[in-house]
Amino acid sequence: QLQACGGGLVQAGGSLRLSCAASGHTFSNHCTGWFRQVPGKERELVGGISRSGQRTYYIASVKGRFTVSRDIAKNTVFLQMNSLKPEDTAVYYCAASIVSNDYIPILSASYEYWGQGTHVTVSS
Repeated sequence: QLQACGGGLVQAGGSLRLSCAASGHTFSNHCTGWFRQVPGKERELVGGISRSGQRTYYIASVKGRFTVSRDIAKNTVFLQMNSLKPEDTAVYYCAASIVSNDYIPILSASYEYWGQGTHVTVSS
């Protein structure tokens, strides 16, 4: 139901834009998060956008570099990643959470729908 794409290989300082398209539900009814995972580590929430679209969340390491946005008409959520660093290398996942309020859950267990991962590799 979620299809993520846009990953690739980029040099440090470069940019990538990840997209997550939904079928079967609308993002306006869900909170959407972008997670990333590297081998041996737990999946972490990188950024998210609330159900209303009025709230966003970012982990400290990506604030000012990453932006989560969405296009309701296209039922797509984006993760714009600028000034990429080698430590941003990971598999990135989009996920949707059925929340009754405008909260952005931090834990991956709070998300019911997941897209397949898309690989992002940042070379130094």
